[in-house]
Amino acid sequence: MSGTEIFITIIRVGFGVFVPLSAVAVMVWMERRGAGFIQDRAGPNRCNVLGFRFGGLLQNIADAIKLLFKEDVIPGHIAHKFYFILAPALVFITALLCFAVIPFADALVLGASTYLMQAMPLELGILWFLAIIGFGVYGIILAGWASHNKYGLLGGLRAAAQVISYEIPMGLALVSLLAVYGTVNLTEVTQFQGRLLFGVIPMWGVVLQPLGFIIFVIAAFAETNRTPFDLAEGESEIVAGFHVEYSSMKFALFFMGEYIAMFVSSALIVTLFFGGYQIPWLNTQTLVAHARPVAVALMLILPAAAYVFARWIGFNNPGPAPNPAQRVRETKVYIAVVWSLVALIEVILLGYIVAGAGGAADRILVVWLQTAVFLLKTFFVCFVYVWVRWTLPRFRYDQLQKLGWEKLLPLALFNIFITGAVVVALG
Repeated sequence: MSGTEIFITIIRVGFGVFVPLSAVAVMVWMERRGAGFIQDRAGPNRCNVLGFRFGGLLQNIADAIKLLFKEDVIPGHIAHKFYFILAPALVFITALLCFAVIPFADALVLGASTYLMQAMPLELGILWFLAIIGFGVYGIILAGWASHNKYGLLGGLRAAAQVISYEIPMGLALVSLLAVYGTVNLTEVTQFQGRLLFGVIPMWGVVLQPLGFIIFVIAAFAETNRTPFDLAEGESEIVAGFHVEYSSMKFALFFMGEYIAMFVSSALIVTLFFGGYQIPWLNTQTLVAHARPVAVALMLILPAAAYVFARWIGFNNPGPAPNPAQRVRETKVYIAVVWSLVALIEVILLGYIVAGAGGAADRILVVWLQTAVFLLKTFFVCFVYVWVRWTLPRFRYDQLQKLGWEKLLPLALFNIFITGAVVVALG
């Protein structure tokens, strides 16, 4: 392998590992701040270092330190300690592996070489995701069974029933979608969505398969054990369910696995239904052909966006505190950091426009832009997860089963029939 191939491989693998792990901290922060906003309260805003709260992010660090140093207890009544320890690792690893096949940018062409922007550029694509995600529930079932606890066992049984009920409509929704795309390769799926329907409408999955989108999103919520489908945890009923006997970093692995699974399912929803890294009306070829005007547009858009963001920080950061002057100083530091980052990006873009435009530099700029668009879309869907959790109450068990078997399954079969008829009619 050449030096370029090694470097790009490190970038791809690093993105596939580092981004989901980093997303855990962002998702926990988004969960807490979102819950506070929806419930009309402040959220985490007290944990600080020298008076700086960093918008509540320091609370995540405090929780991580607490879990890291907390006593790791394995109850004496557990007979199968190996499976008890294996379960959280299985949940965490499977959630991380699912992200490996999701493309975060279009293929990078450098000279005669083409590099797919995926941690694991497999042809299996969506089939890999479906195969791996099934192992995640084994970790939950194994945790409930190995805990030798009636509440843990109930949580494991609920998880098994829930996954069986919702993996079927999820798979059938994908059948309809893949019949339209004609491939299981996620890079080809995303490239397909760069086209325009009637020359105007982006051919995103949500436009081509609106019913399939609704079915898939509901099933994805159920697969990630998020409210209103968190019956496997059910704190008010079975005191946390499958992980009731876990503590310290074993509990943290379950906790991180849930948020990684939420991030990965959001990334998959974006890839299948919202064009992935595609920018509406600006596919990869168009961006590469007009890379310099795109860079100029970014130089104009970034300061405007930074100004709005700085005003938002100034409006939201001040609040009741023993020392209001500290809040003012804190706000000024945050705004200075924002403008420093914008200035750095502006210098890089200016250097590209003056000296680096053309050839490989254009394609690298497009890859970075598409990666940023992909992450923005993904975190927006993650916010929808948070929004739903703090808006809807938990379903009863019978409601969960009826929704899966009596509503989603017939709708998914109907969607396959209609999709097949349209695809055949249009050839």
